[in-house]
Order: sequence, then structure tokens, then C-alpha cells
Amino acid sequence: MKFQYSEKKVRLPGSVHAYAEKKVMKLARYFEENAEALIVFSVEKDRNKVELTVHGAGTWFRASESTSDMFASIDAAVGTIEGQIRKNKTRLARRLRQDAFTRTVQEETSFAPEVDEDDLSITRVKSFYFKPMTREEAVLQMNLLEHSFFAFRDEDNGGSFAVVYRRNDGGYGIIDDVE
Repeated sequence: MKFQYSEKKVRLPGSVHAYAEKKVMKLARYFEENAEALIVFSVEKDRNKVELTVHGAGTWFRASESTSDMFASIDAAVGTIEGQIRKNKTRLARRLRQDAFTRTVQEETSFAPEVDEDDLSITRVKSFYFKPMTREEAVLQMNLLEHSFFAFRDEDNGGSFAVVYRRNDGGYGIIDDVE
């Protein structure tokens, strides 16, 4: 597993990075060797925040945890991702490593400026490759990322652009391209 670290307005000793790497390596049993982990450390309002993003087997997993102790935040983020994997293990079984679920013995402080309502300027642009996937896979990916919407290319509709979203009533909706 490859690791990247980012620190937002906080300086941490190498021991914290080593601890995070040791804990995240527990997730390596679910992925092939080329998986990547991005760990973002920050301190917000006297809370130690860890954002953990793991990419492997064509799937993104994301967890954000905030506690009074950085080590506890790391443990909680790893636990959250492991919980996501276990909760969705039947759906993820074909994507993750073959023996991923076999039992083994081892086991920033941000102050955003006020934005005028009349200001319609775009402050950030992200570019993505939209992978063709089924609607069920898109809902799964959205839930794993803990987002409220997810854009993708809809295999069920000839590869057209679509967005799935979480509705207020707990269900899911889809916005698709009509030709």
C-alpha cells in the first residue's frame, strides 16, 4: 500500500505518521498491493481530525473522524472504513482481493470567508474520469464515500452521464441524460 500524508495547519511528529501507517496497513488485506491511502491530519476547534481516503480495486473508501486525541482519530477512521467494507462485503467481494474476507490470525483550522449571495463565481474546479458503472454500483460508491450525490456514466443507459443522490426520505434518486 502506498501512503500520502497531508497536514493542514498542524505539525506532527513522525511517530504519528508511523502509527497511522501501521493502523491503515490492517486494511491492506482487503486490497491488492497497488492500493493507495491518503491521510489528512488537521486540528479544528481543539479537535484532532483525521480524513482517511483509500483507493483500491477501482473503489474509493473515505472516513473522517474527529476526537480529542490524534491517535484515537486514526483508530476511529480505520474502524469506519473497515466497517464500510464489512457492511458491503457481498457487493464488494468481486472487486476486492480474493481472500479479503477469510479469517487470519493476524490481524485545519479553516475560517471560510463570508460569500455574498450575489457572487456566483466558481471557487473550485475538479476534473474526474467518469467510470461506466451500473446504478447499484454508483449508489454503493456514493455510500462508501459518504457523499450525498455521485456522478457516473450509466451502463444501464448506454454510458450516458448520470447522477445518483440521497433523498431526504432515505431513498435514492437519479438524474440522467435524456437525448
